[in-house]
Order: sequence, then structure tokens, then C-alpha cells
Amino acid sequence: MPSRLPIFATIILAGIALPGCQKPIQPLPIRKVDKDYERPLPPGKFALRPVAEKDYPDFGKAWFRGKRLGLRDAISHSIAYLNKPSSKQYYPLGPITHDRVLMSLERFLDVLDQSDSPEMLNDLVTRNFDVFQSIGCDDQGTVLFTGYYSPIFEGSREPTEDFQFPLYRLPEGLEKDRYGEVVGGPWRTREEIETSGEMAGNELIWLGDRFEAYVVSVQGSGFVRLPDGSLYEIGYAGNNGHDYTPVSKQLVSDGVIQKRDMSLATMISYFRQHPDEMDKYLFQNKRYIFFQEANGGPFGCLGKPVTPEFSIATDKDIFPRGALAFVETKVPDEGGDRNRLSTFILDQDRGAAIRAPGRCDIYMGTGDEAGKRAGWTYSEGGLYYLLAKDAPMPAGSLATDAPEDRNVAQEVDYEVPPL
Repeated sequence: MPSRLPIFATIILAGIALPGCQKPIQPLPIRKVDKDYERPLPPGKFALRPVAEKDYPDFGKAWFRGKRLGLRDAISHSIAYLNKPSSKQYYPLGPITHDRVLMSLERFLDVLDQSDSPEMLNDLVTRNFDVFQSIGCDDQGTVLFTGYYSPIFEGSREPTEDFQFPLYRLPEGLEKDRYGEVVGGPWRTREEIETSGEMAGNELIWLGDRFEAYVVSVQGSGFVRLPDGSLYEIGYAGNNGHDYTPVSKQLVSDGVIQKRDMSLATMISYFRQHPDEMDKYLFQNKRYIFFQEANGGPFGCLGKPVTPEFSIATDKDIFPRGALAFVETKVPDEGGDRNRLSTFILDQDRGAAIRAPGRCDIYMGTGDEAGKRAGWTYSEGGLYYLLAKDAPMPAGSLATDAPEDRNVAQEVDYEVPPL
């Protein structure tokens, strides 16, 4: 699957603020700010290390969240993805095999069915799964968790006085290989796409703000509210093959915005006050994402829907696609107060800006409230992966009165249009 940002990625390592919020959203402080969360995986290293059983986190803390239908929905999406032959091309990943990841999801559903208390959940997970932890940014397991979401922008299917900034369909002359990469190397740059006139007639939709159009062309999908009030969903169709360059880092480097103040809200404010600076900064990011109509999303990089609070985006070059994970960190409530989060979660998305073992994005949902929570999410924590022990689980071995019927959400094989 080609590299892309999550639906509304953490473009900068700070709080994301939705345009029009009641108050600016600032990143929550963490105890240390001298860590390099973007540190790439050292050569020859594997991103995950085994955890001794005595050091397992308390999985029982996730028992109440484990009863939510959203978790089962997310698991069913991962199972549907892993049942596709094309998913095998990304495995093995180090010592992790495709079959073991799939078996882990199926076994975990049995564990959920048979766990009638936090203590039983913790015991069953401990006995049936090996646990691996991300080495993090410091080889001590420290991971920075941020949030992302699906915004709703105002736009039009036709250019008008209020909507003059287009997003483009995939051009006919751009060919991709089986992995979605551009054949023959990078295609036109962002600047060439937006200024040459070559893309005329290939517009899919128009937005009312140039920087908002830039944000969407980085994130790769979203929802647009049309003048009649209806929602129009757009999805990822491909990219031009260039690497992603974050505009925020250059703004900080130039002293335009202080690092402590950096957020999407401050960037929006800056470019609204200095529209003449957009060419200088936006064109530094040569990467551009093309779009198509989409339904049933938002989709992650597996081509399956992502589920609020039960899907994460990680570096898919170093973490297993579709795998069952466990997160311990802090996330905000609707008032911005941080609460401890211990939850099972599925690794179902990736991001061009999430490219290290010390970074993880939690998907928060769609719209303004999800945007606020995403903006306030900025905390360290631990990222774990659960892999079923090699020995198959004997039938009925988990509990003497295990139910036969599994209350699993219907496994609908969602399809994103061909990329």
C-alpha cells in the first residue's frame, strides 16, 4: 500500500485545532521535551522486543472497553483484510508471520467471549498470548501518542466565487505498480500540479480556503459539506511519488511560529494573515495526493474502515498490519482533561509523518468534537502487540461454560475503490 497520511494526521507534533473551534487547542505538556520521538529505527534493529510475563501490563484494565462493539468491528475489519491473499505480501515482518497475526485475532475473540471479569481477561490474555513492546524513541519503550480525525470541510462540486481551490483526480498519465508506487519515479511536484494548468478538467471538488485544500491534499481523504447540506466523501486515489516534507518544521526553523505555539490553528491563522507566503512554504512539500469519490469510510491503509478509539496509525514498514495491539497512555475527555487509557486496539493505518517506533496516532472519529479530542491528545505511553502462543488453544479450554455463539459484528468485506 502506498505511503499516505492518516485521515487527518498529526501534521505537526503538537495539538491539532479544527478551524472555527471555540478556543485554541494547545498540546498537553509532557514531563520531558528533549526526546527525539522521530528517531528512525536503528539499522539492523527490530521495532518490537519480547516482554517477560512478569512485566506484562494489566490487561484487565481494558475489560470494560473490551465489551464495546467498536472493538469487535475493528477486529472484524482486520480479519477481513488478512483473509485477502494480497495481505501476505507484507509478511513475514521480522519473526512475525501472517498466519500468527490472523490466529491471534481469532483467538482474542474467544478470549473476549469468555472473560466475565477484568481478572479473567488478564489471566486469559497472559496464558494465551506472547507480548511484544515497541522499543520506542529511546529503546526504553517510550512512545508519543497523538490523535487524528476526519474533518468536515465546506466545498462545492463546481467552482464558485466562494469555492475556488480544487482537489484533483488521479491523472490518466500517472501509472502505478502493484504496490501503488509511481512507475518511473516521481511525477509532477505540488508546484507543477497547482500552477502548470495541466490538471485543468481533472478537478474533483473545490474548497474555499487554499490552506485547507493543502491540508486535505496531505491527509488523503475527508468529508466535504456541499452547499445543499449533504456530505460528500472523498478518498485516496494515489500520490505523485514525492516524499512528504512537513511545512511546520520550516515555519519553526524560520522563526515564523515558535515551536511551543505550533499547531494547525496557528498555521491557519498565519497563512490567512500572510497569504502571499503560501507559495514559499506549501511548495516545499512536493508530495501531492489525488482523490476519488468514496463511500463507507473513512478508510485506513488496509482498505478497511478505521474505528474511533479502536484504530491506530503507525509506521507500516516496522509494525505489523492489521495486528492486535494494546495501548497504555492518556487521552483527553471532552473538556480536555487527560484520563488514563488502557485499551486493546487494531493497527490499521499508516502515515507519512508517522515514521518511527516512537510514534503512534489514535483515530478519534469524524467532525468537530473528534477534532478537539485529537488536538488535545499528546502523551507518552506504551505500545504493545499481542501474538497468540504457538500451541493451538484446545476447544473449551478457556472456560468450562464457554458459549458456542460468538457475538461478533457482521464481517462485511468493505472495499475501497481500486487504487
